[in-house]
Amino acid sequence: MKVEGNYVDSHGESEPGFAVTRLLNVDLLPRIKQINRVNLYQTGQGDLARYPHLAPAMTRPIRWDVIAANYDQVIKYATAIRTRTASTEAILSRFTRTASHPAYQAILEIGRAARTTFVARYLYDRDLQRQIEEGLNVVEAWNRANAVICYGRGGEISTNRRDEVEMTALCLRILQAALVMVNVLMLQDVLADPEWSALLTPVDRRGLTPLFWLHVRPYGEVRLDVNARLNIGASPPVRDRPPDAR
Repeated sequence: MKVEGNYVDSHGESEPGFAVTRLLNVDLLPRIKQINRVNLYQTGQGDLARYPHLAPAMTRPIRWDVIAANYDQVIKYATAIRTRTASTEAILSRFTRTASHPAYQAILEIGRAARTTFVARYLYDRDLQRQIEEGLNVVEAWNRANAVICYGRGGEISTNRRDEVEMTALCLRILQAALVMVNVLMLQDVLADPEWSALLTPVDRRGLTPLFWLHVRPYGEVRLDVNARLNIGASPPVRDRPPDAR
């Protein structure tokens, strides 16, 4: 999978997060709750005079000298993450123990520059605001679906045993794949109906998604007939338009 953007809520954005995603050429797209309190870092001396309307939100200039002095080391860590020779968590946890590490200070400066750029884009581009809102709505809706199909303690993984966590995650992936597959087949059956095919516009088709779960029955008794199969995936017969009920 080629990831170009990552939608996150307010808790998912941070200066190290902006730095790492920028180094990996991924666009971090957060919905910042209190964006009016975010500090904008200056690119250099004189920005206060060039942008007087932004002066109340501006703070000190970016320390480009720190980035330049530790650039090779920062790229080394980014390459380790990209090639998966080291996990992001392992690298960042190492820095949290020594926050004064020069490479970590450079990462923070890169993150401050990237977040300042993002805030300027976000405030200027209305389409970007809508894109982030729509992307997060899809993610949050799917998270609610995971809470429904993942049983036990409301879908929360409450153990720290690695084998149990991996088993829960793998079982959840199987359930997710099965749910999406059934939904796709049902959508295909509906779209194979000429009446629906003529009714939907290109805009309607772009809005179709297999990530729905309101038809799932999470509770109660479910009786399965192993000798019967759902008639999904076969082309439905062409139906005549029913007469108007009067």
